[in-house]
Amino acid sequence: MSSILAKFSRGKRIRAPKVVIYGGPKIGKSTLLSQIPDAVVIDIENGLDALDVGRIPAASYAEVMSILSALATEEHDHQAVAVDSLDWMEPLLWDHVCKQHNVVSIELVGGGYGKGYLEAAKLWADFFQALDYLRNERGMAVVLIAHDTVNKMQPPDGEPYNYAELKLHQRAAALVKEWADCIGYATEKTYTKKDDMGFNKKHVRAIGSNSRVLVVGKNPAYVSGNRYGMQDEVPLDWNAFITSMSAAVA
Repeated sequence: MSSILAKFSRGKRIRAPKVVIYGGPKIGKSTLLSQIPDAVVIDIENGLDALDVGRIPAASYAEVMSILSALATEEHDHQAVAVDSLDWMEPLLWDHVCKQHNVVSIELVGGGYGKGYLEAAKLWADFFQALDYLRNERGMAVVLIAHDTVNKMQPPDGEPYNYAELKLHQRAAALVKEWADCIGYATEKTYTKKDDMGFNKKHVRAIGSNSRVLVVGKNPAYVSGNRYGMQDEVPLDWNAFITSMSAAVA
């Protein structure tokens, strides 16, 4: 048998996950990071002081890549790497591009016309390649945190509606969505109640449930989905996520 055909395999396999978790502020994204065993968090946002979590601060794109290089080449016992957060990292990446081209704005790189974002995409590709190495060669789970932004969708055959999206430049967001095995939207389940105001008037108000979930299935209200076949949502908890993922794959 040739060396190529000897690599043939079949069947499902469980590998360390590549996960993106995004949502609004103070919803519990960083708290979830603190639940990941033996994780090292690349702390760009400096919002982890109140949590018992292993962290390494980073204030530039070069520092982020140096940390990933150290995790790839040095001896350590870390089982996961996380980045908090992607949308705080993006300006660092843009600043790196600007310094390479000696300009003061990403819009001025190469004379403009979006060339700066093309150069930034190359750095994003290097970043994801480094993460893939940690996942594939060191067996490390990869968890990336991001904030959300609300955009409007205009279907060609229906009414417009709002949906949550990654708070990144559209080119970067597309790369993230292509790379991730799972994109989950962290949110609190809410319900609406109509109050009768009299004179045929109704007042609709939202009521929180104190139940925080991670939406990982296809949903028109969020950019979300997974390659594992997981149920539509799981509790916003790392153990619950891993249990659901393992069950779906198995």
